[in-house]
Amino acid sequence: MYSRAETAKIRKDFWTAFGQYMKPVPNADGLKVNWQNYKTGVKQIFFRMKAERGFASIGIELNHKDEEIQELVFGQFQEFKRLLEAELQEEWDWELHTFDESGNVVSRIQTVLDKVNVMDKNDWPAIISFLKPRIIALDAFWSNIKPAFEDF
Repeated sequence: MYSRAETAKIRKDFWTAFGQYMKPVPNADGLKVNWQNYKTGVKQIFFRMKAERGFASIGIELNHKDEEIQELVFGQFQEFKRLLEAELQEEWDWELHTFDESGNVVSRIQTVLDKVNVMDKNDWPAIISFLKPRIIALDAFWSNIKPAFEDF
């Protein structure tokens, strides 16, 4: 078992390694981007990457406090589902009005890689190989459709 400080350090080391690995990769517009802390530029729309004990995940999270607006934004993403799946070259899970770790209502479009552990450095290549192409594909998708979400 790891202490809280050891756990925090290993997680920090993973995200630092991921950031260094992704640093030379420009975004879809050819610009530098902080991949591990990706900013969509639209309030309440986030690209979330997680590396945990037991799984890694990546997805789009909508956390508007007004659930009706959250549902409208989710519906807007559904309009672009075929474009998203074409960019990702895979289908993701769509969850309207689920709960985050803090108990807040959120909606998610995500995919999960099971049976990996961020605490095991031997799993880091698999986690990075899972996250890298998907965050790049999300960025390419977002570069094309972001204007449709700027009024929310």
